[in-house]
Amino acid sequence: MFDEFAKDYLHHELRTLREALVWKLDGLSDYDVRRPLTVTGTNLLGLVKHKAYADARYLGEVFGRPFPGPVPLWNDPGAWQDEHWVAAHETRAGILALYAAVGAHTDATIDALPVDAPGHVPWWPRPDVKLFNVMVHVLNETSRHAGHADILREQLDGRTGVTPAYAHVVDAAAREAHCARIEAAAREAVG
Repeated sequence: MFDEFAKDYLHHELRTLREALVWKLDGLSDYDVRRPLTVTGTNLLGLVKHKAYADARYLGEVFGRPFPGPVPLWNDPGAWQDEHWVAAHETRAGILALYAAVGAHTDATIDALPVDAPGHVPWWPRPDVKLFNVMVHVLNETSRHAGHADILREQLDGRTGVTPAYAHVVDAAAREAHCARIEAAAREAVG
């Protein structure tokens, strides 16, 4: 009974975070969702593409249920090379559709298997896992990248929040004053 509770809880949290990650793109131009926003090139649409690829591997391939779409298998040559950014020929709609299709596929995997179903992650040091292990890993990774997306979105237009219902209204003057207080405290702390 607890196993099903844990699986359902983790699955609900994963769905919620998927929605949050996609929501970070709403209202932004195609340029803004694609352009590098950190020195390593991190960008919003690239995060979604990466999550599509990673989820297809972790909640598909690892459990012998490969995603039937255009996602390279973990050991394909160059499989991990270009999944964190979006090439010019790849469309926003295409990446979002891929992420939705992978989400449906991974949901089906989670629904079909017991939480202690065995899987194999060949690229991990301890490759023999259970569905529970992989669900926790994917949830952590999705949370991490949703946090990245939150910061990237904040850099672009100041919007933060998990969903539109929890979005914070941008008050530029209040934010400027808040940042000034933080800057003053930092300078005071270091003398």
